[in-house]
Amino acid sequence: MGKGGVLVDWDWWTVDLGDAHAGAAGVLVGGSEPGPVYFDVGSGSGVLATSHWSAYDGRHGRPRADALRAVCACGWRSTAEYPLDWSAIGDRPLYEGDVDLTGPLADWTAHLSVVREAAVPLPERLAALLAEVAWQLTATAADAPLAALRAAGVPERIATRIGREAAGALRDDGMPAGAVATALGTTHSRALVLLLAAQNG
Repeated sequence: MGKGGVLVDWDWWTVDLGDAHAGAAGVLVGGSEPGPVYFDVGSGSGVLATSHWSAYDGRHGRPRADALRAVCACGWRSTAEYPLDWSAIGDRPLYEGDVDLTGPLADWTAHLSVVREAAVPLPERLAALLAEVAWQLTATAADAPLAALRAAGVPERIATRIGREAAGALRDDGMPAGAVATALGTTHSRALVLLLAAQNG
């Protein structure tokens, strides 16, 4: 859940780029992105908000989506738009209608290709080792979840220590946050946090 009770519902995510480049089918109403829609859940805080495409079906006073397009958590938006065929969807909720997300998914995937192309490549042996660790942890989680949970903490602690040292070296070299972000395939704000964490670590 995002800040202020707004659900951040991403449709797609990758291990290598994480939530910095999570993707979704974004909604267009009248040519622009609408604000979140609200649901009265009838408890405590009382109101839940979401910006997921399936909520924009025109029901209960909510806006009705004209088209979808790919969006990314980094702020990127696809120029391609995919109109919704409401004659086929009819009066069903949007998530039950005939909605094809292959176009937005393909556009988001192409965006990730650009991000990966600009990022620094991992050494082949290291990439293979990381893939093997991921596979072993996944297999262990199915058979021995406690052992997998313990094991998962080891690379997490190693990554924290090594990441702080590497970020410190980049900071000492004077590499700007924008260049770090591009090399890591992440956002400027996340790169800045890494550099600041190294400074304060």
